[in-house]
Amino acid sequence: MKNARSIWVTGAGNGLGLALVEALLGQGHRVAASGKDSDALEALSACYGSQLLRLPWQMHEEQQVANACQQICHAWCSLDGLIINAGTSDYLPADVADSELFEAIGSTNQLAGELCLSKALPLLAKGDSPQVMALFNRYSALQLYAPTQVIAGWNNLPQWMREQRKPLKELGIGLTVVAPQSLKVPVTSVLAIPEEWTPQGVAEALLRRWPQGEPELILETLDISSLWPLTR
Repeated sequence: MKNARSIWVTGAGNGLGLALVEALLGQGHRVAASGKDSDALEALSACYGSQLLRLPWQMHEEQQVANACQQICHAWCSLDGLIINAGTSDYLPADVADSELFEAIGSTNQLAGELCLSKALPLLAKGDSPQVMALFNRYSALQLYAPTQVIAGWNNLPQWMREQRKPLKELGIGLTVVAPQSLKVPVTSVLAIPEEWTPQGVAEALLRRWPQGEPELILETLDISSLWPLTR
């Protein structure tokens, strides 16, 4: 395919992450997928062969992220796109209490998101018009500490991503943040109405708009579990 790109998707084992992998492969792109093993990923591997690169899924562990980047470097030498699926529950501890569930989704995704972006920077800097997309749901977008204070990068991953926009731009890397509307940091005055999104529908819409390089996109869904199934 003409204009095929090399793109890394995290949280790719199910839901929206998996739909993005499938859509990108269908468009002819080379895709690196970090996601827990699933029958769907196995089927894509069998169908697309070397076009799909399976990577470690434990993106909250620094060595696993380093291993993933090393595999991408050996396979493609660079990255044109990174999709950080920061709504995933892949990184939840097995023994997390129900009362701590949503905080754990936010904190583990914060660690994974920061590690993935920092480790992938050298690969993205060598890419062709490289772009990063960071995806959030209402749980991974929560303000983790001191919720009454002003949102800052140290306690909120979407804001941390926004704070990376300038240094990324200096490297020639675009950034799109996809998240629910925030009352504290509104990116538009228009109220977004939650919709009954399917993973495939969101994947199609995001991939259609990603090349436009919009800095912010609002995603409100009626059923979070359809896009980000809870795995524990």
